[in-house]
Amino acid sequence: MTLRKKPGVNHISAYEIRQLFNEIIYPQVMQGELVARVQQDKHPSRTKAKEPFCTRSQLVAYYDAQGMEIARAHQYRRPDGTLGASGKPDPKRIFVNGICYSLDIERKSS
Repeated sequence: MTLRKKPGVNHISAYEIRQLFNEIIYPQVMQGELVARVQQDKHPSRTKAKEPFCTRSQLVAYYDAQGMEIARAHQYRRPDGTLGASGKPDPKRIFVNGICYSLDIERKSS
C-alpha cells in the first residue's frame, strides 16, 4: 500500500507524534488553554479495545482561544470518566508553529 502524501503535512511516527503531543499540546489541555470537543463517539470493538463494558471510543479535536484546531486524537473514555489504554489521548494530527504533523500509518514506531 502506498501512502498518499499531502503537501504541507509532515508524516511522523507514532512515537514522534506522541512525544510532540505530550510535551507541547497535552500540558495546554491540562491547564485549560485548549478546548476539547468530541467529534466522534461510539462503542469500540470489544475484541480490539479490551476496555470495560460501556467504554466509548472517541475522536477529540482540541481548539485554541481563537477557535483554530490545534490537535486531533483518539481516546477510550471509560464509564468512570478515566481514559483507557495509556491514560492519555492518542494523537493523530497536531499543528505546532504553523506546521502540520500527521501520524504516518506506514511508520508504526521508530
